[in-house]
This record gives sequence, structure tokens and C-alpha cells, in this order.
Amino acid sequence: MRRSKLETAETRRRIVDVAARAFRANGIQTTGLADLMADAGLSHGGFYRHFESKDQLIAQACEAALTDIIGKLEAAAGERTGAKAFKAIVEAYVSTSHRDAPADGCPLAGMGSELARADGQTRAVAARGFDGLVDILASRSGRRHHAAARSEAIFALSAMIGALTMARIVEDPDESAAILQTVQERLIKI
Repeated sequence: MRRSKLETAETRRRIVDVAARAFRANGIQTTGLADLMADAGLSHGGFYRHFESKDQLIAQACEAALTDIIGKLEAAAGERTGAKAFKAIVEAYVSTSHRDAPADGCPLAGMGSELARADGQTRAVAARGFDGLVDILASRSGRRHHAAARSEAIFALSAMIGALTMARIVEDPDESAAILQTVQERLIKI
């Protein structure tokens, strides 16, 4: 029996969602297609009915993950404006809850070094996502001049990604929390 286009699209979306979580939690290279497909409730053989390659899936999973984190940060800012919105975004991103939930977190922090070595399509998706995150921060910085707001946002986002990454790397929980707290405090003073 042939599947409807709607069922096929839903299956593809499910695979992308599973991959987005797995890649963020475990990394791209250590996540196999067979495991992804099993987690999506499908057989490995069905992968190529939905995607041309793992690279295509990586790009789409990265895009889905970036859309998700952008939505979460916009929700964190809510109706706030200026410094209050900027602070809310920083606090949501540079947090122990974000650190402790890599599968639901920012793909730039979760798999940034792998994204840097990915194919052109995936790097382009990651770059657009970075720009989207910069735009969120810049638009809520309270700065009147776009160039100053964008410069501040690039700096802040880079520090946020680095802090989250390092907080996940260090084994000492106190040191990990100190990394997050220090960066959060410094960025909120900007």
C-alpha cells in the first residue's frame, strides 16, 4: 500500500527531529543512520527514500535545531525590550538547564566543531542560524545604532556558545557552574 504524501512528510519530519536531538546530544560522527532510523521507529533501509545522503539529513537537522533554539530564546525574551530582553536571553542560554540538556539545546554549542568541517550546505545552514541568533540579540540590545548592536551581539553570542561548550567539557560541577555564572554576569553588564 502506497503511503500518502502527508504520511511521507510526517515520517521525514520525525527522522529530522530524532536526528536533531541525537546529533546535539552525541555528535554527528558518532551517530549512525541505523540508530537514528531505529529511534524514529523505522528500518535503516528506508533512509534513502527520504534523504539523498547523511549530509542532507545533517543540514536539515541543524536547521530544525536552530529554529528550535531561536524560538526558545525569543520566548525567553517575551515582551521585554532593551536590556531586560537581552538579559533574559543570556540567562536562558548561559544556564545550567541548557548545559544539562544538550539534546534540546543549541546545535552551535553542541556540535560546532563538527559543523565547521561539514559540507557547504550544512555550514551555510549553521551560518544562517548564527546570524538569526545574532539578530535576536541585536534587536533586543537596546542600542540605537544597528552596527553597534550587531557587534555587541556577535561578541555576546560567541561568548555564550563558548561558555556553554566549556561548561559541558569540564568535569568539576563547581567549575562548570562558575564558567556559566562568570560569562552571564559579564554579558549582562554590556
